[in-house]
Amino acid sequence: QVQPVESGGGLVQAGGSLRLSCAASRSFFGINAMAWYRQAAGKQREFVAAITSVGSTNYADSVKGRFTISRDNAKNTVCLQMNSLKPEDTAVYYCAVHAIGGTTWGQGTQVTVSS
Repeated sequence: QVQPVESGGGLVQAGGSLRLSCAASRSFFGINAMAWYRQAAGKQREFVAAITSVGSTNYADSVKGRFTISRDNAKNTVCLQMNSLKPEDTAVYYCAVHAIGGTTWGQGTQVTVSS
């Protein structure tokens, strides 16, 4: 098992956009789904979005219509396009790989949205 690596976090003003990327492994073989979670300071980690091995997607109600999760099989990456960002989206975003044998987590990338 290889730990996923997130990138693309940073600072953005409210209403702006960011695109996060997660490099899962050399291939998606054996992966059931990949998902994004986030954890704000002093809060519990919460689900954001997920995509299965066949391309089905699921989103938290708080991000529906603003965030889009996608998968690139050729590059073995999963991205999270975040539009119309709000200060409430500020958190550390984590990529989770749900594969055969268990789940592995990335180190996280900070997203800060200023008002």
